[in-house]
Amino acid sequence: MKAIGFLASHEGTTAEALTDIEIDRPTPSGRDLLVQIQAISVNPVDTKVRRRTTGTGGTYQILGWDAVGEVISVGEGATTYRPGDKVWYAGDITRPGANAEYHLVDERIVGKRPGTLSDAEAAAIPLTAITAWELLFDRLGLDEVSEGEDTPGPRLLIVGAAGGVGSILVQLAKQLTDATVIGTASRPQSQAWVTELGADHVLDHRRPFVEELSRVGIDNVTHVISLNHTDDHFDRLIEALAPQGKFALIDDPQTLLDIRKLKQKSISLHWELMFTRSMFETDDMTKQRDLLNRVAELIDEGRIRTTVGANYGAICAENLRKAHRDIESGSAIGKIVLEGFD
Repeated sequence: MKAIGFLASHEGTTAEALTDIEIDRPTPSGRDLLVQIQAISVNPVDTKVRRRTTGTGGTYQILGWDAVGEVISVGEGATTYRPGDKVWYAGDITRPGANAEYHLVDERIVGKRPGTLSDAEAAAIPLTAITAWELLFDRLGLDEVSEGEDTPGPRLLIVGAAGGVGSILVQLAKQLTDATVIGTASRPQSQAWVTELGADHVLDHRRPFVEELSRVGIDNVTHVISLNHTDDHFDRLIEALAPQGKFALIDDPQTLLDIRKLKQKSISLHWELMFTRSMFETDDMTKQRDLLNRVAELIDEGRIRTTVGANYGAICAENLRKAHRDIESGSAIGKIVLEGFD
């Protein structure tokens, strides 16, 4: 079967960084599903793994942790899905990724894809939706409220709201919580994108947060989600947080964060990695299946929209290298998707 892989770590996106290859089609066992891949999206984690892998022992490593496809066959222990089911998922970072024609995935982290989106539109969502959902409800402990409730709620600041996670996070926070949602973006086109997704306010993260919040009539925020460059913003975010606030992040700061600065305000710190449940096969691993099914329902109800920023065409090494370059440049808005094999 066709796949795209690499043999050694590469900082750049030369031809050796990602290569078109042919490998054997896998066979499912246990609770695995064999899925024929129809569309994928590219996330920052793909570029990080490509750059940081120290060696593959002569075996091609395959990236890709966002997929939409059709179940072809199932392992003897699988009970949730059958051949012909249309599914979506983000996968398990400890296993080969979905940049291949066929892919094995544990059924416990797989959801039924929304019926109102195309394959490419759906592929933009799983990893970022899981990350956003876990940030809101598992890490920060925000309450899901019923539609139509109108009570004063928390004030949520999302740093980097125009990216993949931010784009779905803004929507989920607006649809499912009573938070005032404040996003940050620095360019006019990214600010417009965040506004279109439903943010109550959009700030410029190049300016002091306290000043930007004051500009829109807000003294401080109760919750912060920092999606990128946390080390650059750390002190200013602490300044903007209310006493006893909550601070969540997903990125990998290049310099150490001095968490002692959180003590005076009794701010709690929360890290999110959406692969934790699958990496450790936690008892609540099926929560990811459940939340993917819930997000699919929200999409089919018209409450959540796809976050596709660009479609780069067929799933091949050349197009994936371009996607990696654009993600590493920091200029991507929304998600980059690819669909089908030549």
